Amino acid sequence: PAINAGLSVSRVGGNAQIKAMKQVAGPLRLELAQYRELAAFAQFSKDLDKATQAQLARGERLVELLKQPQYAPLEVEDQILSIFSATRGYLDGFDKKYITQFKKQLCTYIREKHPEIGFKLHKSKAIDTELDAAMHAGIKEFLEQVFLPSLGTTTSAEGGTPKAEA
Repeated sequence: PAINAGLSVSRVGGNAQIKAMKQVAGPLRLELAQYRELAAFAQFSKDLDKATQAQLARGERLVELLKQPQYAPLEVEDQILSIFSATRGYLDGFDKKYITQFKKQLCTYIREKHPEIGFKLHKSKAIDTELDAAMHAGIKEFLEQVFLPSLGTTTSAEGGTPKAEA
């Protein structure tokens, strides 16, 4: 979805989104707003602590994730899945140059190997605890069986498969 954390372009706003999108877009908006604040502050400071550097890197990954080629919209289920993976920390530790590849491969993998996830998202239009667990399991499986091996590694750049946040 087109998101600008600082501007409202419509009175409809979140009312046009399905509940599952609202569930993943809320944390995304917050993280993007924090990223923009930190990025503005960071341009005046050279010495940043590791937590600030990690938050800036995550913000860069989120911005990269939201980029889409013109005339190539993603299905809402794919949007939810990719935003879910990013806000839950699965992209942490990867260089931003891999984000587009990750998004494409993840959506294809889940569609082929776990079609029930897309079906449940489409049918219920919300993420319950069962669907949340299925999405976590599908993303972890994708990372371990497809994505990390395609990069020629078994761990992310930070020394381990990214962990989901609580």
